[in-house]
Order: sequence, then C-alpha cells, then structure tokens
Amino acid sequence: MSVFQDIYDVIIVGGGHAGSEAAASSANMGAKTLLITMSLQNIAQMSCNPAMGGIAKGQIVREIDALGGYSGIVSDKTAIQFKMLNKSKGPAMWSPRVQSDRMRFAEEWRLMLEQTKNLDFYQDTVDGLIIEGGKLMGVKTTLGLEIKSKSVILTAGTFLNGLIHIGNKTFGGGRAGEKASTGITEDLIKQGFTSGRMKTGIPPRVDGRSLDYSKMIEQPGDVNPEKFSYSDETQTLTKQRSCYMTYTSQEVHDLLRAGFDRSPMFNGRIKSLGPRYCPSIEDKIDRFATKDRHQLFIEPEGWDTVEVYVNGFSTSLPEDVQAKALRKVAGFENVKFFRFGYAIEYDYFPPTQLKHNLETKLIENLFFAGQINGTTGYEEAAAQGLMAGINAALKVQEKPPFLLKRNEAYIGVLIDDLITKGTEEPYRMFTSRAEYRTLLRQDNADLRLTPISYELGLASRERLDRVIEKQEKTDAFVAFLKTTSVKPDDINYILKNKNSAEINQSMKMFKIAARPQLDFDDVQKFPGVQEFIQTKSIDREIVEQTEIHVKYSGYIEKEKNNADKLNRLENILIPSKFDYHKVKSLSYEAREKLSEIKPISISQASRISGVSPSDVSVLLVYMGR
Repeated sequence: MSVFQDIYDVIIVGGGHAGSEAAASSANMGAKTLLITMSLQNIAQMSCNPAMGGIAKGQIVREIDALGGYSGIVSDKTAIQFKMLNKSKGPAMWSPRVQSDRMRFAEEWRLMLEQTKNLDFYQDTVDGLIIEGGKLMGVKTTLGLEIKSKSVILTAGTFLNGLIHIGNKTFGGGRAGEKASTGITEDLIKQGFTSGRMKTGIPPRVDGRSLDYSKMIEQPGDVNPEKFSYSDETQTLTKQRSCYMTYTSQEVHDLLRAGFDRSPMFNGRIKSLGPRYCPSIEDKIDRFATKDRHQLFIEPEGWDTVEVYVNGFSTSLPEDVQAKALRKVAGFENVKFFRFGYAIEYDYFPPTQLKHNLETKLIENLFFAGQINGTTGYEEAAAQGLMAGINAALKVQEKPPFLLKRNEAYIGVLIDDLITKGTEEPYRMFTSRAEYRTLLRQDNADLRLTPISYELGLASRERLDRVIEKQEKTDAFVAFLKTTSVKPDDINYILKNKNSAEINQSMKMFKIAARPQLDFDDVQKFPGVQEFIQTKSIDREIVEQTEIHVKYSGYIEKEKNNADKLNRLENILIPSKFDYHKVKSLSYEAREKLSEIKPISISQASRISGVSPSDVSVLLVYMGR
C-alpha cells in the first residue's frame, strides 16, 4: 500500500515561482494537489535578483493577480521599494516594479500556500515518471516512493542536470548550495522528447556594510508609490529603501579580460546560450568593446539584512578575478563577498512540444511550466505555472482548457510565442513582443481578466464587484466629459498657461482634455469636474483610467479593430489530425513546420516561422471546404 492515502489530481514537481503559482491555482480550482520540492524552506526562492516586475514583466504580475494568482499579493507584502518604470512614455509602456525582501518573500509564499485548501506538501526529489499507455500516472522519488496522480506539472527550473561553473571549477547543482535533479530528462528522452541546454548567470552578493554609498548615485522609490495587487489585501508602502547605481570602468574591464582564459564562457566549457537581454559582465565587455563603462545597480536584499545584490555584474569568472575587478568599482574598494557569481547550465525542452494549455503533445496529463520551457525570469515562470495549474485542474475535471489570446493578455503572447515559435535562447518578455500592447496595459489587467477569473472560480465576488465598479465609474467620468461643455471664459486661462490654442466658443470637455499639452490636473480645474469627482467618489485609479481613455481612445480603437481581424482567423480552427503532407500546394517547409507544431487555428499557423502568406491562403481554402 502507498504511504500516500489518495491518488492526487495534480502533482507539481518543483517549488519555485512556476511551481508555487501552479500549486495555488490548481488547489484553488478544487483539485487535490501535492507540491513536491527538494526543500520546503526554499519555496519561491529568489535565486537571482530580489525584485518582481519591470518592463513587460510588471504587466504579467498584474495579470497573474487579476487571474487569482499570488505573486502580486506576495510582492506587495514583502516590497521594500516601488517604481513605475517608463512614466515618461505612453501608458502602454508603464511597468510596475518592486524591490523585495528576499527572505520574507519566500516566507510569505510558503505561509500563503500552507493556508490554501486542497494543497499538500512533500519534501523529496522526483527522479522519474510513471507513464502507462502514453499517459502520465504519477512520479517516482529518490526515496523509492511511487506517488500516483491524474496529472503532473514539471516546474524543474534550473535543476534538470544542472551544472554550476565558477572559473575552472565545475560541479553539479540546481543553484548554489543545492543539488541537481537527475532522471527526469532521461525518462522524457526515452519517450521521444527533444531536450536542449541553456545557461544563466548569477551576480555576486556582497556585504553592504563594506560599501561606500557616498560614491554612488542614489535611486529612491516613487514619491507616491502604487502596488501590484488590485485586492484590498495589501497596502501601498509608507517607507522605502533606496537602491544605488555605480559604474564599471576601463580598468575594471581590463582586469576582467585578464581572466577570460579561465572563463568557462570563452574557453569552451559552456556551450549553451544564455539570456541575450541579461548578458554576463564578461559578455558585455566583449560584445560592446567600445563602451568604457557599464551600469551596476546595487540592490538591498531586504529591510534588515546587510546582504546586497550587484545587478549588472553577472559572471562565471574565477573568484580572484571577480574580487580584483569589483574592488576597482567606485564604492566597492573594500567590498566583502557573501557569495561569488556563477553560471549554471541546465536542461530544457523546446516548447513547440506543448499544446496551448501547456500539456505535452507526446504524453497525456503531463504539463511543463517555467524554465523547463526555455524562459527566463520569475514573472514568465509564474505566469506559466498559473496557467498550467488551471489547465491541469480543468483536464482532471473533464472541462475545456483555458487559453488566453494574444490580444487578451501578455500571458497569451508569452505562451503563444513559446508554442508557435519555440526558443533557442532564454525567452524574456518585452512590450515589443505584444502587437496589442495599448490594449494590454498594466492599469487595466483587472478589467481584462478578473471576470474570466471569476468564471473559473478563482477570483472572489468582492474582486469582481470592484472591477465592475471601476468600469462603471470610468465610463461615467468619460460620459460626463463627452456631454459637458465649457465656455471660453472658464477655460482659456488654463489653455494659455499650457501654450494650447484658446477657444472662441463653447466646446465639449472631452475634446479639450484630449489635447497633449494638458494633463488631468488641468482637467480637474474645469468647471464642475471637482464636484463630479467628489459626488461620484472618483479615486486616483479612476482618474488615471479616464485620462488614458481620453488621450489614447483613437489608438485603443484601432488596436481593437486589428484584434477583431485576428480573432476571425483565431476562430477558423484546424482539425487536430489534419494531414498537411496531403496538401501539395503548401511549401515543403510549411508542411514540415505545420506537422511538427500542429497549430489549432489559422491565426496560429500564420505566426509559424516558415509559413508564408500564400501557405495561409491555401489553408484558408482547405478549411473553407
């Protein structure tokens, strides 16, 4: 008899950001869930930088929160600084980011998971899968246990055959101080999966007491900080910790170059690709040889700890080279190291082997989420974990999968890019990847996704009511501006002060408010606006929503029209067993790519590399038949 009493609905392998969100969503969907992790003390560990959000990543955290995930709430509760990035640009580019208390972040995640119904925990290492008749039936552990389950989500992070490099030293590990995971890759390859290798780098962590901050540039948080979660469960920060910025120099670069012969990146020991948009310091000075300095961001790891993360100095160079070079950086002359930087190589599985619900095409009931799919970043991993948890629960409950389109969420863009295009280097989300980014703003994630989350059973009625109220008040404010006129004598003094053309007859407020020279501080001086705001209890969030609608209504409408055209192609479905090789009008490359990826719609087929517009036209003819 098994030591586990029941067959689980969902087992999650790995307790990182993907695994934690998968566990939360699966259990909250009513599935009996088991989270298996090597160390319960390291649940949702911030292995790299102590921060959540950033360009496009902040939008993802907001979407996770709107869908009922925990990342936004945990980030708010453990934040030590908040910044809204890109405020000088349009609202499609605004991206929230927090510095986090790293120890409290992991603690808060564990406490929230422990309070989640339907969720069990087990500390062990999974080293094999139980597969019968092409279906996943459970997992095997290093203690020799077999645990049965109706579905399994693999969220192994960097642990699959992980290999750590520091200079000439190489040793197995999933991250510093923790062992690698073996057996799973080998099991999957036997089943016909294709695997690859990726790498990522970690900067050193140092003793903040040994730094001279007077030689650095202070980077404080926002004067009026916001927060990630749309819920009332969290509050905005009343105090914040500053980060700092300093620079490398030509002397630092020369010292680093002197160690290149012992660098695993340059002597051939590391053959896999690292993240293009987060290169190591040695990669930066090699690729950008004409630059005489690079920025370093000095990030505190918490409220009370003296440990500091050196963002921008990711490296796998030998310890002596790291120490010599970093001590030539302004403010680091007497630096003491807590941990040296290192690189880690690990197995991943090209994500074209997945369906859109993140279930594998080869093995039924087996789901992948996170870095196993070739992504990099806590946020990208958490988003996949959330979606895999939802879809594993739906699969067990014999319900249709939950899929997000590219015009509905950054999460939809992320998953579609992975499934349709695959990746040969660590995938990171950017606003430029989303063709409908004016629709997918960080400020409206709740409006877009909370009603869907409520239908799934994840968002509470209270959360939905807040969204409905937000939409109704925004609509009312917009309608007020569209229907209320203002006279020249009441407005021209404001227009003159803002170098905007004065009016000579009454005009609707909406048209004037849309002028680029005016902001909504000016609009609130229009006659009757303050009275309307007070009467209708309009808060700062509603004012921001209204301003975005007024200023960008033309762009928003244009993107909605483009999205409608896309959705028409999304609605032309391709049968799962369609034989592309019989369609001789298709190019040879298109037949090969379409047969491999098996797109679910004409729209997805059109995004596959190697499928031309003429191939899409041929498919449209066949689907029409």
